[in-house]
This record gives sequence, structure tokens and C-alpha cells, in this order.
Amino acid sequence: MKKKVLYIEDEPYLARIVKDTLELKGYEVMHKKDGNRILESVSSFAPDICLLDVMLPNIDGFTLANHIRNINPNLPVIFLTAKTQTEDLVRGFSSGGTDYLKKPFSMEELIVRMENQLKIMNRDASALQSLPEEVPLKGFKFYPGRFELHTPTAVIKLSNRESQILGVLCAHTNSAIDRRELLHIVWGDDSFFNSRNLDVYIRKLRGYFKGAEGIEIVTLKGQGYHFVVS
Repeated sequence: MKKKVLYIEDEPYLARIVKDTLELKGYEVMHKKDGNRILESVSSFAPDICLLDVMLPNIDGFTLANHIRNINPNLPVIFLTAKTQTEDLVRGFSSGGTDYLKKPFSMEELIVRMENQLKIMNRDASALQSLPEEVPLKGFKFYPGRFELHTPTAVIKLSNRESQILGVLCAHTNSAIDRRELLHIVWGDDSFFNSRNLDVYIRKLRGYFKGAEGIEIVTLKGQGYHFVVS
């Protein structure tokens, strides 16, 4: 079965090259020039992966990724952009991006990154299925298969990455997990971009447990993390 790609790019020449090349490689591609009515496309087209330009008319790619995440938290999102300042990377990962490719890029690199994201998605799904249906964490409950963290007062819908990272931490409760090992489990490598991505997700997970007595994600400087549940 062909993998479906939702591709948002307003530059027509680049869009044609990417779309034609991906279709020749066996992908089914839906191309849109802006973010209008994209949420309908996500629901009706049901893509396996999204490619988003950041500088789009009407709605930027970061905001669009946030909206897409609300529909499908498991969907890989690759940003294609010339914006590569640290603050742009952090904002991109915070909005739900799973990879970042700088323009101009080669089609060979784009396809390799897409295939890597699809493999990670499949591996993450299998890993989450191996965890218990419910993981009790003091007054919290983590439901890996539903991408949900139940706090004493609310239900938090997690992204796939958040669920995967929390799942790894839960598997190492009250013991250390090496940072590089965590990066390799979740992303398949320990590159700079993925390392910054991990920082963003750890910060978000800490925010969910903020104020919780007996639950803490402790950074072990130069090593990794210690997920304390006492």
C-alpha cells in the first residue's frame, strides 16, 4: 500500500519537483499551497506523514503543526524551511515537529528522512503496545495506547513523542537512563537536532508533573535522566 504524504508548500517550482519525485518513488502525495482547510485534508486524506513549509500564507507551518497534532498526535511532521536559528528549531519541535530539513535540500536526503520517520512511527507504536494498558504513577495514570496522562484534575492528550519518552522513563522508574540511549530508542540517533528536540519534550513532561509530590524527572549532568517516583 502506498504511503500518503500531505505536502504544504507555496513555492510552485519546488512543490512540483518534490511532488513529482515522491510520486515516482511510490508515494501518494496531496499538495496544498497554504494552510486553508488543511484540517479537513488531514481527516479525509489520512496521511502517513506531513511535510510543512514554515513560511506559508495565511497560517505559518508551526501553528499548522499544532492544529494537526490535535487531530493526530501520532503523525510525523517534517518542517522544510530556511529558518534554522535555535529559537526556530525549539519552536518547531514544541509545535509537534518530529524532524527539520533546511532549504535548499536534496530529494535523496528528504526521502531518507521520511523513511526514517515512518520507521520510527512503526517502532514507537510497537513499543507502546508492549507497555501495560495503564501505568500508575502516584496520583497520575499513564495510558500509553491512548496517548493520555491522567492527572488528579485533568486528562492530558500526549503526542506520540511524549508518550514514547514517558514510556521509556516508566520502564526505567527509579533508575537512570542514559541520554544517548534514550535518543537512540526514540529517534534512532543522537544528532544535535534530535538532542534539542528531546530537551523540549523533557521540559513539557516536567510541566505536566509540576507540583506533583514524589514524581520528578531528574537530569543527571553529562549522563541522562532519573525518573523518580517515590
